[in-house]
Amino acid sequence: MQIGFNLPVSGPMATPAIMAETARLGEALGFDYLTMTDHVALPDTSTPGYPYSESGAFYSPDPGHRVEQLTAAAWVAAKTETIRITLAVMVVPHRPAAITAKMLATIDVLSGGRLTVGIGAGWLKPEIDAIATTPFAERGAVTDEYLDAFRVIWTEDRPVFHGKYTHVDGLLFDPKPVQTPYPPIWVGGESGPSMRRAARIGDAWYPIGTNNAHLLDTRPRLVAGIARLRKLTEAAGRDPASVGVVYRIKRHGHAAPPASDGERRLFTNGIDAVIEDIHALRELGVTALDFDFEGRDAARAHEEMRRFRVEVMDRL
Repeated sequence: MQIGFNLPVSGPMATPAIMAETARLGEALGFDYLTMTDHVALPDTSTPGYPYSESGAFYSPDPGHRVEQLTAAAWVAAKTETIRITLAVMVVPHRPAAITAKMLATIDVLSGGRLTVGIGAGWLKPEIDAIATTPFAERGAVTDEYLDAFRVIWTEDRPVFHGKYTHVDGLLFDPKPVQTPYPPIWVGGESGPSMRRAARIGDAWYPIGTNNAHLLDTRPRLVAGIARLRKLTEAAGRDPASVGVVYRIKRHGHAAPPASDGERRLFTNGIDAVIEDIHALRELGVTALDFDFEGRDAARAHEEMRRFRVEVMDRL
């Protein structure tokens, strides 16, 4: 099982010095990958609306102050040597398919094949309305088509692709990604369409457990979610074992009341429970976990990462 951590790309820790220091620290501590989130522009985040917390508030402070994901991914690749760089997740409709495919291939080449492309369809209508060239209501269809276009551009010498939103013909897109056939695709999202997308083309399903509309915050709920994924993968004509499961954890170790199904929430109530959950999820077929140490204070976040290395990773 791989263990990753979230690199702050928003808030007061999103400075060149702190981002570089944090990325190199994670690499030195032996984390397998770092993650980077994706928003281009946010509305006033004092108004609740974030789908992955009970209150609707963003976890990180000052989320509107952030660097652009793909630019930052290329920059972080230059500041590190071995750690994998995971987009967690790239909102596919934000950027046109052809230029995005080129940017992702470039990052993979410049990083020496260290890119993992986590993807999602997006949830924030004002943001997509402002920056995308396609309608918010069609974001699922756009995401599916763009992903198909990416894979054609990445794998064909003379790619030809004609869809509703993307047309490529008679152009060369080189260099290709270092990884073959292309960088791993981790499909984010917890809804039915997201899970069907993971089953159809994903190398892994990449949910967050705290989506209030599709909770996966307890062991029984996650077991049921993985079972749904396996059925959908088989229905898509793929080997269910070929799709991994990566679970994204926003908070860990803190005391918390039982979830609405009466079960203990995953990764709550102390470090021993965190380790217990890691072992249990590995048995369920979860292939990677990533943890969030983001906050206002770099020294505190770095100390939490070092403590996690000793208290958790060294005990696995």
